[in-house]
Amino acid sequence: MSQPDATEAARLAETRESLRQQYCQPAGERPASAGRGLHHTALISGDVERTIGFYQGVLEFPLTELIENRDYPGSSHFFFNIGNSNLLAFFDFPGLDVGPYAEVLGGLHHVAISVEPERWRHLVGKLDEAGVEYVIHSEVSAYFRDPDGARIEIIADPLGEMYGDQVL
Repeated sequence: MSQPDATEAARLAETRESLRQQYCQPAGERPASAGRGLHHTALISGDVERTIGFYQGVLEFPLTELIENRDYPGSSHFFFNIGNSNLLAFFDFPGLDVGPYAEVLGGLHHVAISVEPERWRHLVGKLDEAGVEYVIHSEVSAYFRDPDGARIEIIADPLGEMYGDQVL
């Protein structure tokens, strides 16, 4: 994808600002959310044991449950605790050729998981030990791909904050 030229970049920035002004309300005026939080996000696993090894072994997110997928007999549905009563879930689909991971319109770009700064440094070290390639942004975010190619971010910013700015 090519970068927009200066004129297009200015137009996009103006559009973003217009949308922000129209739809973002100050925190004190914002209505309460209808949601209680993210129950789980479900990704696809090409190999259950490999996924467990990565998320529990490298990233230290405990596996909490592994059950049969009610929608696809023979498939597993399993969950990892990513903190704050949130879960990262996976399905495997044995016998179904789901193809490689792809970022597509309407699909997943990445999952960002907040961790304490000390834990962030520790996990980046574990990524190194495991030979996982990653890119660090703003000294608090590490982006990498899981064994199936899904883009994951671990971020040392607190929940509701993005690179020092409050977003919640």
